[in-house]
Amino acid sequence: MNDALRSKRQSKGMTMQDMANHVGISKSYYSLIERGERRVSYELTFKIANALNTTPDNIFLDFQSTLSKHSDKKAIK
Repeated sequence: MNDALRSKRQSKGMTMQDMANHVGISKSYYSLIERGERRVSYELTFKIANALNTTPDNIFLDFQSTLSKHSDKKAIK
């Protein structure tokens, strides 16, 4: 989920600190989420989606798209 979240956050001009403040967690915890080192609750997923002016399903669709791109690159090599 890391690339999709990072991409969306950056496209909104938000820093990790901005996002963490918006959703009510620490910057270090948000960083762990972006790196894929922490699972995200449904509640936090909705807060993150709200901060990005999107819906949780769009975040997951972007994540699936990112996975597909990485899989395609590995298949090409």
